[in-house]
Amino acid sequence: MADLTFFTALETRVWEALVAGDATADRALLAPDFLGVYSTGFAKRADHADQLAGGPTVIRFLLSEARLIELGPGRVLLAYRADYLRKGAHAAEAMYVSSIWEERDGQWLNTFSQDSSTEAAAPV
Repeated sequence: MADLTFFTALETRVWEALVAGDATADRALLAPDFLGVYSTGFAKRADHADQLAGGPTVIRFLLSEARLIELGPGRVLLAYRADYLRKGAHAAEAMYVSSIWEERDGQWLNTFSQDSSTEAAAPV
């Protein structure tokens, strides 16, 4: 049975890379064939990591309401709410995120992520 705490911790590491501006850490968590689906369009692993070329993109974040669905052996979907403050922003934002994590050669990698914005952001 999949462990919600384990996968939430993996997802937290992706957010921590955004806070630290650490493209190397971000890239290490994403599969080479990663696909992101965002309001701005599709993104590959390089697109996700390259956003950190100018440093951190997020000041702080809070993940909540996490849910986990096992998709099959070595594959899970983690869905959660993220409240966050972007660098340079004056107001927090919120979105719901669905991420697929897949075990490859003994390592868990994020293979897919889709963000859905919400209008109601909590203070972070």
